[in-house]
Amino acid sequence: MSKLIEERLQKRRQFLQMGITGIGLFATGLFSPAGIAASRHEGAGAFRTVSSFGPLQAPDENGIMLPPGFRSRIVARSSDRVVANSDYVWHASPDGGACFAAEDGGWIYVSNSEESNGKGGVGALRFNANGRVIDAYSILAETSRNCAGGATPWGTWLSCEEFDQGQVWECDPTGEQAPRLRKMLGAFSHEAAAVDLHNDCIYLTEDVPDGGLYRYVSEGGLPDLENGILEVAVKTDSEDGEFLHWHRVEDPSAELVPTRYQVADSAEFDGGEGIAVYDGKVYFVTKGDNRIWCYDTATQRIDILYDAENHPDPILTGVDNMLITPRGDVLVAEDGGDMQIVALTPDRRLLPLLQIVDQDRSEICGPAFDPSFQRMYFSSQNGKTGRGEDGITYEISAR
Repeated sequence: MSKLIEERLQKRRQFLQMGITGIGLFATGLFSPAGIAASRHEGAGAFRTVSSFGPLQAPDENGIMLPPGFRSRIVARSSDRVVANSDYVWHASPDGGACFAAEDGGWIYVSNSEESNGKGGVGALRFNANGRVIDAYSILAETSRNCAGGATPWGTWLSCEEFDQGQVWECDPTGEQAPRLRKMLGAFSHEAAAVDLHNDCIYLTEDVPDGGLYRYVSEGGLPDLENGILEVAVKTDSEDGEFLHWHRVEDPSAELVPTRYQVADSAEFDGGEGIAVYDGKVYFVTKGDNRIWCYDTATQRIDILYDAENHPDPILTGVDNMLITPRGDVLVAEDGGDMQIVALTPDRRLLPLLQIVDQDRSEICGPAFDPSFQRMYFSSQNGKTGRGEDGITYEISAR
């Protein structure tokens, strides 16, 4: 075990000895989501905005087409041990992910495993301040089809199970605290989650053709995920556009009736996928109709920012995981399509950021930035063979 990890464990033991337990540990500030911690890092950060990126170049040695000035490296392969000082074998079918910053200048990248039959979960890669992988380990095991999820501002990872009666698990990126089942976030085919601290709620997507859009409202204020209510959106039309209104789901456990059917006329979204909150707006995508949506939390209006069927240059298809840069570029990873990550810029331009070649039986998952915004992580879920045990996790960085 490295000296860095020994020091980290000792610090955690000291907190425990003082009687600080459970979620309160995350308030110590040792780990926080990369986006929250970014203000501590100086420098422009190559991925703070992507509007000026150049055209994609020929594939590099890893089969990645990138803009000028960028390079790729493989940081983990499914079925392989990641680092010499860890017995952890990188999981199959890597999916949604996020980065968490550490006070020592390093960070953790967490990654879901979309394996079925209790073989899913979440794995983690620990990087030091120089960007070297120094540890790998599990933070959640024996769950199923952990698809996407979302990072919380209090430093945890919400891992979402994508199947009927699927649940949300709140995980400690360090792996030192046991994961917690969050039943009030509902039992349904979960895809992704996004925290809206300003309104004390969490938005959730559902990956079925008639899926709902949900929000959990914390009555005691976040990060309380036990005492709150689950709501589903109902859409109304007017001369001024379409608006969402929220109605309580009486039985989040869905023991008798699926959550999306418990409220009459709940809005249907065709295969909800990635979701993110930025500047008072909720952005999410639906794969059944290849759309990017934007919901304004103040006005309750919902708009379609991109629709592949009606767009003059529909280069983005198979919309899936997503994230947003600090300057408002909406990045969407493709499940199939051209195996690209495509940005929708604030001025509504579509800009391919990268493309994986010769992996047409796979999908791009888990895009996330490191704390400095100099690196982006993502996975090819099935690699070249189309099998989950051959997934590959990459890092893209500025030269």
